[in-house]
Amino acid sequence: MSTEQLEKFQDEVVIPEGVTVTQNKHMLEFSGPLGKTHKSFRSIPVKIEIAEGKVLLKTIDFRKRDYAILHTARSIIRNICEGLVEGYTIKMKVVFAHFPVTVKVEGKTILIENFQGERAPRTTKVVGNTKVSPKGEDVIITGEVWTDVTQTAANIELKTKVKNKDHRVFLDGIYAYEKKKGLEK
Repeated sequence: MSTEQLEKFQDEVVIPEGVTVTQNKHMLEFSGPLGKTHKSFRSIPVKIEIAEGKVLLKTIDFRKRDYAILHTARSIIRNICEGLVEGYTIKMKVVFAHFPVTVKVEGKTILIENFQGERAPRTTKVVGNTKVSPKGEDVIITGEVWTDVTQTAANIELKTKVKNKDHRVFLDGIYAYEKKKGLEK
């Protein structure tokens, strides 16, 4: 392979100011102005080195699959670094036609009460260090790690999925309508 082709299988992520990254074997630990988090790269086959304010990534092999995995690892690291500086916010809307749905948060559990008139509340978990705050008909999800924030929003949306009815008629549920960088109060 030529050196131009070999350069394709290595990449780097510049660490922003205020964020520190430390490596312990396959584990990367991040700390920034908004908090601390960690990510294990044990199951992601890339070589990781930290040098001069950059995270250097290299593939183990030289196939298309390894090229894709390299860029996945790069975007995971970049999103965590950006999140520790700015944070992420997802806004969700509670939609109902007949039965008023209420959302409550108790610790790391989200309770969706009176969905389609059900007596027992539907429950789902908050992923990671994500904060969920219901405000009227809106549910605001904020956090530093993009994957945790989006997974929490997906868990809420999946718990309010209407089953055994025509989904074009029964539009009840909790739906995401805005995703952005930055923490919202």
